[in-house]
Amino acid sequence: LVAMPEVQAASGMLQGIVQTGDQPYFFVFGYPADSFVLGRFQVVEGVDLYSREADQQRGKPLIIGSAGAEALHKTVGDTVQLTGTTFRVVGIYETGDAFEEGGCVIRLSDAQELLGLQRKVSMISIQLKQGADRERLKQRVERLWPDLSLTTSEDLADRQIMGESFQGMALGVAGLSILIGGVGMMNAQLMAVFERTREIGVLRAVGWSRLRVLRMILAESIVVGLLGGILGVFLAWLILTGAGAALAPYGVTNASAISPALLIEALVVVLTLGLFGGMYPAWRASTLEPVEALRYEGGSGGGNVQRLPVGGMAAQSLWRRRARTLLTVGGIAITVGSIMALDGIVQGLVASMNNMLGGAEIVLRQADASDLGYAFLDQRIGDRASALPEVKDVSGLLFTAVTFPQTGYFIIQGYSPHEAGLRRFNVVEGDYLDNNRQIMLGRRVADALHLGVGDSITVGASRFRIVGIFESSVSWEELGGVVSLRDAQSMAERPGKVTLFMVNLQNPAQARMMVEKLNALFPEVYASLGGEFADNLDEMKVTNAMLGAISVMAVAVGGIGMMNTMLMAVLERTREIGVMRALGWRRRRILGLILNEALLLGVLGGVLGISLAFALSWLVTKVPYGEMMEPLWTSGVFIRALALALSLGVIAGLYPALRATRLQPVEALRYE
Repeated sequence: LVAMPEVQAASGMLQGIVQTGDQPYFFVFGYPADSFVLGRFQVVEGVDLYSREADQQRGKPLIIGSAGAEALHKTVGDTVQLTGTTFRVVGIYETGDAFEEGGCVIRLSDAQELLGLQRKVSMISIQLKQGADRERLKQRVERLWPDLSLTTSEDLADRQIMGESFQGMALGVAGLSILIGGVGMMNAQLMAVFERTREIGVLRAVGWSRLRVLRMILAESIVVGLLGGILGVFLAWLILTGAGAALAPYGVTNASAISPALLIEALVVVLTLGLFGGMYPAWRASTLEPVEALRYEGGSGGGNVQRLPVGGMAAQSLWRRRARTLLTVGGIAITVGSIMALDGIVQGLVASMNNMLGGAEIVLRQADASDLGYAFLDQRIGDRASALPEVKDVSGLLFTAVTFPQTGYFIIQGYSPHEAGLRRFNVVEGDYLDNNRQIMLGRRVADALHLGVGDSITVGASRFRIVGIFESSVSWEELGGVVSLRDAQSMAERPGKVTLFMVNLQNPAQARMMVEKLNALFPEVYASLGGEFADNLDEMKVTNAMLGAISVMAVAVGGIGMMNTMLMAVLERTREIGVMRALGWRRRRILGLILNEALLLGVLGGVLGISLAFALSWLVTKVPYGEMMEPLWTSGVFIRALALALSLGVIAGLYPALRATRLQPVEALRYE
C-alpha cells in the first residue's frame, strides 16, 4: 500500500479482547513503533509506549486509557495481567474517544503474541497525500485484493461487528419495551376512558365533536409518554453514573453516556408509546354516544351482566370486563413469550456447545481467555495430557469460520484424522477423512450445493475433496465441514494451535479429581467437566446476565402496567366491593378475590405467552444465521415461564388487593 502514489503512510493495528482482573472483556490495541496513528494517543501521565524510558522499565510496556485506568484502579508503574501475561503501565493516555480510553495500547509484536496472531493485523490505517484521488485508490486496492474492504474513518465504527451486535441488542430491547409498555399504557388509557365515561358524555352533550374528544385523549396519552420519558432519562443518567466504572471498558463514561442523538431516540420512543398506547382508547372515547355515556354507572358496573356457565367469582369478573382482560393477558403474554423465547435460545446454545464435545469427560481451554474466538492452546499440551496414566485419549479441536459465497459463512472444525474426537460425527455417506486436503461436509450444505462424495469444494483459498457427508443434532454444524487439524490451522493461520482439547478418561468416575489435577499441572489451561463447559464460558455468563437484566426490565414494565389495570378494576368495582363488605365479607376474603383474579390473569397470559414463544423462536431461526439460535425447550424453560407469569400476577395484584381491603362499606356504597 505504501508503494502506491496516493499513499503517504500506512499503519497496521491489531485489536482484541482479553480478560484482566475481574473484567471479563478488556480491549487491547497493538500498534507498531512507526505508526502515525499513535499521535492520537496523548500521554497525560508517564511516558510514551515506544520510548527509552519505557524500554528501561521491567516487564512489557503498556499505556492505558484514562477511563480504563480508573476502572482498574491503575496508575503509572503498576502491573496489569492480560490473559496471563504481565504488562507494566508506563503511561496514561487520552484521545477524546471513550471507547479507546476504556482500553489499553501495547506494542504490535506483543499484541500478536498475546492474541496468537503472528504477523497479522485487524486493519490498516492509510494516510493519503495532499490532493490524492481516494476513489481511484479504493478501486485499485479492491481490484488487487478482493478480500480487502476500504472505508473512511467516519464510517468505520458503524461497520464494526461488535457495534452492530450491541445496536441490534439495543433495538431488540427497545422494541420489547415498546410492546410491553405500549400494551400497558393502552390498558391504562382505556381504563381512564371507562372511568370518565359520564364526563365524556357531558362534553359530547355540550357540543364537543368526535374529533375533539379523540384529540383530547390522544394528547393526554402523549403527555403521559413525555413525562415518562423525562423520568426515564433521569433514571438512565443515575444508572450510568452508578455503573460508570464497570462500563468504562466499553466506552461509556459519564460525559459520553447520554448524547443529543440518544435524547432524540428517547423522544421518538416515548412519542411512539404515546401514539400506540392512546390510539385505541381515543377512538373508543370518540365513538361514545352522549345519551348512553350519561347513563353509565361507573361504580356499579351497570348494564346487562353476562355470566360464564362455569368458574368462580374471579373468572366471572374477568369475563364481564373482556376488553380489559384481553389487553392485560396480551401484555403478560408478550412479556412471558419474549423472555421464554430468549431463554430457550440460550439453552439451545448451551446444548449445542456441549453436544459439540461429543461426550468428552473433560475439556481444556485457555485460561483467562475472554472469548473462544481469541482462545488458543499449544498443540503440545495435548501430547503431555495424553501421557498421563488416567487419560484414555485426547482430541484437539480448532474451530473457525470463513465467508462463503453460496451460504454467507462456512463453519470449519479441524481434527487430527487419527484422534478419537473425529468419530463423534455421524457419517451417512462415504467415510471419515484420513489425510490433508480432504473434507467431511455437513448434510445441509451438501444438499444446498448439490455436492456428494468424490466432488471437490473450495473453502477460503483452499480446495478440498469430499470424502464423507455427515449429519448432526447440532444444526449449525451441518452448515460447514470437518477438515484435518493441519488444514484448519493453515486456514486460521494458527500453526501448532488448537481452540480446545477434549479429554476422555480410563475411569470416568475420576473426572472431577482429574479436573483439579489438570488445572494444577497446566497453569496455562482451564479444565472443566464436559457437561459444565458451556456454562463456565464467560460469554455464556454474560449472555445469562443480559437475559436476567432483560427479564427484570420486562417484569418491571409489565408488572407496573398490570398493577395499573388491577387498580382501575378495584376503582371501577368500588360499590360492588362495598356491597360485599356490607353483606359480611371479611377483608381476607376480598384480598383473596382480587389476588385470584390477578393470578388467573397471570396463568392465562402465561399459557398464551408459551404459544407466542414458539412463534418468536421459529421466526428467529428464519433470519440470516438464525440456524445457530435454534431453541431447546426443557422443562426448566417452561417452569421459569409459568413462574414469571405467576410472579407478574402476584406483583401486580398485591397492592390493588390490599387497597380493596381498606375500603369502608359506607364510603364504598356512596361512590359514584
